[in-house]
Amino acid sequence: QVQLVESGGGLVQAGDSLRVSCAASGRTSSSYTMAWFRQAPGKQRTFVAAIARGDGRTYYGDSVKGRFTISGDNAKSTIYLQMNNLKPEDTAVYSCAAGLKGIGEVLKTPRFYQSWGQGIQVTVSS
Repeated sequence: QVQLVESGGGLVQAGDSLRVSCAASGRTSSSYTMAWFRQAPGKQRTFVAAIARGDGRTYYGDSVKGRFTISGDNAKSTIYLQMNNLKPEDTAVYSCAAGLKGIGEVLKTPRFYQSWGQGIQVTVSS
């Protein structure tokens, strides 16, 4: 089992930047793919970004392309999500997820992932 702990959330203004982190512990060998999802109040969980820790391949949701960057530090078993030019519609609980090896669109679906963090709040004021 993999344990995931997110950090770095908070309240920012529109146009600001914020970096959130997700540290994995435990059976990190089963966290080949790591991702961020978000869920706003009253809405479904949506895909934000994913990274394959083996080759560094990245994937992004359409609404964050060009603004968000996912990266990883394999030595620390940690991934990061750098969020730039934040908008009020980015307000949500951001959750980290870990899963096995995969490619393509399946990585953008919550069911692909076996482990989840508790989530952190990111609030963007207008």
